[in-house]
Amino acid sequence: MDCPACKGVVVVVEYQRIELDYCTKCYGVWFDAGELALLTERLGLEGGSLTVSEIVALPEKRVAEKARRCPICRKKMKKVTIGSASEVLIDVCTRGHGVWFDGGEVGQVLGQLKDKHAAADKQGRVIDFLGEVFHVRG
Repeated sequence: MDCPACKGVVVVVEYQRIELDYCTKCYGVWFDAGELALLTERLGLEGGSLTVSEIVALPEKRVAEKARRCPICRKKMKKVTIGSASEVLIDVCTRGHGVWFDGGEVGQVLGQLKDKHAAADKQGRVIDFLGEVFHVRG
């Protein structure tokens, strides 16, 4: 798969059956629909798992940033914001293939989650692992 942001090579990073597609050039991350649901389920987030269809249902954010194309279907993705403490702008495939985080965006979301979970619990361990992969400073 080519990176939707910089067209660089994307590598697969795997942890406990969760595969993430990671661009080593711009540090963006692609979550396939099933991977995102599995990750949020493993984190034990309130309200169950976060699905791509829930993200697609969020209102589109109009910004000057160039539209990214889904690496699966090549259609333009929708830009939406997620996050509680501060909003993070991400790209989601409207056909439900997955979600793209530009470099640093996974870290922003993880930083918000890390504040809610201690490193000793299961969620904290998964968040710590992802933080190491995506260079999140605690």
